Amino acid sequence: MNAGHLTGHTGPPTAGPARTSAPLSFHLPVDAFHAMRTRREVDPEELPAILRRTWMGFHRAVAGMAAAGNHVVVDHVLSEEWRLLDCLELFTAEDVVLVGVHCSLDELHRRERARGDRLEGLAARQFERVHAHGLYDIECDTTSTSPLDCARRISAFLPRRPTPTAFEQLRAKLRPDLTAPGPEAVRLY
Repeated sequence: MNAGHLTGHTGPPTAGPARTSAPLSFHLPVDAFHAMRTRREVDPEELPAILRRTWMGFHRAVAGMAAAGNHVVVDHVLSEEWRLLDCLELFTAEDVVLVGVHCSLDELHRRERARGDRLEGLAARQFERVHAHGLYDIECDTTSTSPLDCARRISAFLPRRPTPTAFEQLRAKLRPDLTAPGPEAVRLY
């Protein structure tokens, strides 16, 4: 069985990573994983560990879907460095296309208010952090470009992605200890 490829769309909430990815492949949004958690009262001190386990499970589910031959598009918010480091350890770097999804802060504020299901100011708090690693294979800006046009641009880019990929470069920079995929790594392409 051929493994699938992985395209990671990262940007602040409401920038549109989910909307730019939907037309491309099997879409795995992290919000769906958060929605699957049982709704119960949680001690605030326990919440960070619960969220971290959810994110780690999400990363492993993405790897498993791709390993089973699915082409996976991931809507991911890399607002904490450990998330990127975990992905760098799990995925075969040359198989990942990293897409930066940008949007102006004014438009993010407008979208948050219009959606009504986001904590106001969340996008502003994550605005700088989600792009802190600073390296992408391709970028798009949903401020004035439609998600469908972004998806078309990304689709056209996939057959001619660069070598080394942004993910390979990030892995060499941030995880030089991983000269080869670790025992948990999943070949995605």
